[in-house]
Amino acid sequence: MPFEYVSVEEAVQRPGLRMIVVGNVPSPWGEAAKGILHIKQIPWVAVRLAYDSEALKTWTGGLRNGPIAFHDADKPRAGWNEILLLAERLAPSPSLVPHDAAERALMIGIAHELLSEDSLAWTRRLQLIHAGLQERGGFHPKVAAYLGKKYAYRAEESASFTPRVVAVLKMLADRLRAQRAAGSAYYLPSGLSALDVYSATCMAMFQPLPEEHCKMEPTTRAAFETLDDATRAALDPILLEHRAMMYDKHLELPLAL
Repeated sequence: MPFEYVSVEEAVQRPGLRMIVVGNVPSPWGEAAKGILHIKQIPWVAVRLAYDSEALKTWTGGLRNGPIAFHDADKPRAGWNEILLLAERLAPSPSLVPHDAAERALMIGIAHELLSEDSLAWTRRLQLIHAGLQERGGFHPKVAAYLGKKYAYRAEESASFTPRVVAVLKMLADRLRAQRAAGSAYYLPSGLSALDVYSATCMAMFQPLPEEHCKMEPTTRAAFETLDDATRAALDPILLEHRAMMYDKHLELPLAL
């Protein structure tokens, strides 16, 4: 579903759903939120995240990381779980959260491993920050230095980044393989869930979608394509096959950043 960017001042005055997103980068968090809204066909307007905007800081109550969603006069919702629950309330069908309690707990647990602090996406960002600061690919050193301060990068912890990324990638691949053996292309027995969206959007940090599907700055694309040997080996083809299926059946292409 196409969306439009509006100014902070206009967004504050509008009813309905508005969401602050990072522009020009296929952020897993932002693209996951957009994907959920697309599947549920929830209309929304977009505001670009601008850290130097005083109006934006006031509106968000100091929240600094996108995406941040607002519905009517409700409080801001930030983070994958809050935005998912808001979307479920606004459009209960199709539901992207399992009704079965055990499946719901499984979905939330794996989603935490994908998008929360110290998750796959979080640690992959630290991995790319470290590579940039070492001038071994990853983010440009100036970008890496900025992001390092913002996301608590510590050089002394860098040896843990790749093992953490590898462990989560292997867990995801094992889960998909088990599901494929059971006759399903999705992470959960009940079928499509938000977890499938989260996994699909996280893969951009390891292998970006082709240019015709996702226009990116060359430096950003090169950064996301940086893989050490262990990470490359853990990027099982089934993870990218799952992403391809999701964009073919459920998500929108090309991406609008």
